[in-house]
Amino acid sequence: MRLKGAQILCECLRREGVEVVFGFPGGTVLPLYDILPQYPELRHVLVRHEQGSAHAADGYARATGKVGVCLATSGPGATNLVTGIANAYLDTSPMVAITGQVARQFIGKDAFQEVDITGITLPITKHNYLVMEGSRLAETVHEAFFVARTGRPGPVLLDIPRDVFVEEATYHPDQEYDFDALKHNPSGHPAQVKKAARAINESRRPVILAGRGVIVSDACRDMLSLAEKAQLPVLNTLLGLGSIPQTHFLSLGMLGMHGSAYANKAVSHADLIVALGMRFDDRATANLSGFAPEAKIVHIDIDPAEIGKNVPVDVPIVGDVGKVLEVLAPLVQQGDRRQWLQQIEQWRAEHPNIIPDGAELVPQYVISQIWEATRGEALVVTGVGQHQMWAAQNFQFHRPNGLISSGGLGAMGFELPAALGAKVGCPQDTVWCIAGDGGIQMTIQELGTIAQEGAAVKIAIMNNGFLGMVRQWQELFYHRRYVGTQLGGPDFVMLARAYGIQGERVTDKAQVRPAIERATVHPGPYLIDFVVEPEENVYPMVPPGASLMDFVESPRVRQRSPASSLGVSNI
Repeated sequence: MRLKGAQILCECLRREGVEVVFGFPGGTVLPLYDILPQYPELRHVLVRHEQGSAHAADGYARATGKVGVCLATSGPGATNLVTGIANAYLDTSPMVAITGQVARQFIGKDAFQEVDITGITLPITKHNYLVMEGSRLAETVHEAFFVARTGRPGPVLLDIPRDVFVEEATYHPDQEYDFDALKHNPSGHPAQVKKAARAINESRRPVILAGRGVIVSDACRDMLSLAEKAQLPVLNTLLGLGSIPQTHFLSLGMLGMHGSAYANKAVSHADLIVALGMRFDDRATANLSGFAPEAKIVHIDIDPAEIGKNVPVDVPIVGDVGKVLEVLAPLVQQGDRRQWLQQIEQWRAEHPNIIPDGAELVPQYVISQIWEATRGEALVVTGVGQHQMWAAQNFQFHRPNGLISSGGLGAMGFELPAALGAKVGCPQDTVWCIAGDGGIQMTIQELGTIAQEGAAVKIAIMNNGFLGMVRQWQELFYHRRYVGTQLGGPDFVMLARAYGIQGERVTDKAQVRPAIERATVHPGPYLIDFVVEPEENVYPMVPPGASLMDFVESPRVRQRSPASSLGVSNI
């Protein structure tokens, strides 16, 4: 059949199972918007800023496991997507970003709202396309979705000139496309898998480091089965939280800069690290010269570029984590590592995660109350900063993708639109957006989208009047010279009500749980402004340039290990 390019695109989106497109209209994509009413099954969510559309598509993708789709016009519309695309790229989130481009005869002539968005996004996409022929559109769209979701997932950009949307071309709705050349070997090299099994069987103090790749590959059950069989304690990167229930006795929670002291001790004394779907980034490893000095390293990842990039690896295995574990598990012997587990439990007792029990209102208490009220069943979406770390430390995640956060890019403003995307994708789930008063103001206009869509997102703002994490660094490392970090924030409750969203302010511990309960039962979106202690710090903390063993603990921890005696005055 003969269809316009915009119709071909919509037909392909429908065939790919797309249900939602997060977008903002403009001149070059108006031919597509004119066609959208012909496809009522393609729900369009009108964001208030294109950055919000990319973050929403990212949150949707993580919550559902499907490819998220965002849409923007050319020029500033396209460039406004860049932060969200980069975020998805670093956090392995499948996304297809569709941008309009000026008509073909104007490309390269500095036409109104023309930018080379394929050139701009080349370093932050798995692949991108400038579609110059309507006859190539269908195959390109299907290839883009294939690339986005296979192998190591990530964002793909489709840049489509305005006249290609209008141009007619032949569309074959039943045509099959063969992308076998783009497929990966999922199971790893058999000889390397045998080496990994031998290393596990011979180890006395092993640990698993589980990253987001475990969740992406749907390998959580396989990993837990292996861990229980061989008695392997499991540590998580930030985005790996939820790959093992944190209430499980083998779960040690998060390692790294703000990881638990006992997790960092376990890594530092391990004789074997089995790294699954993680990339040894600096927030997890701290100073590489002091990282896991006694350990051999087995690294399983589908992306060969990640293996050996940051740390030397003894047993590299390129493959899908889930497929590799299926082959590895039968080769691993049942283990008895009670002595190692007892040592870790001793460290856990010596270095507890303390929630202050005084009268002051602190974020740790608020987040622990959200966890208790939801019984851990909520999807938690955070931005970046202190509130992100407190959420990672004090919400006990027990489901994959229970935490949706900006990891690699550290993008403030991610939380609100990503929470919208998660709620649109999983309307039956409770979604809590845990935000800082600084980060939420970067995309706060998406309250309008949340209200318009009736998305029942619950929003908890940790309002300390500062850019908290930067202020903490200024306190600890710059002699409390607070420059550019004190915020004169708005009245968030009044602002929410201006958008038609219910809200309230909480200033006392006694008000916390009742406010959370009111938010939970409210049928629509609800905002709570928690006015918390302004100079509360995130602990433990590994100072910049230090190793994982050189952590600083909260003064509230009465019993400190000798290894944690490094003081701020020594840094």
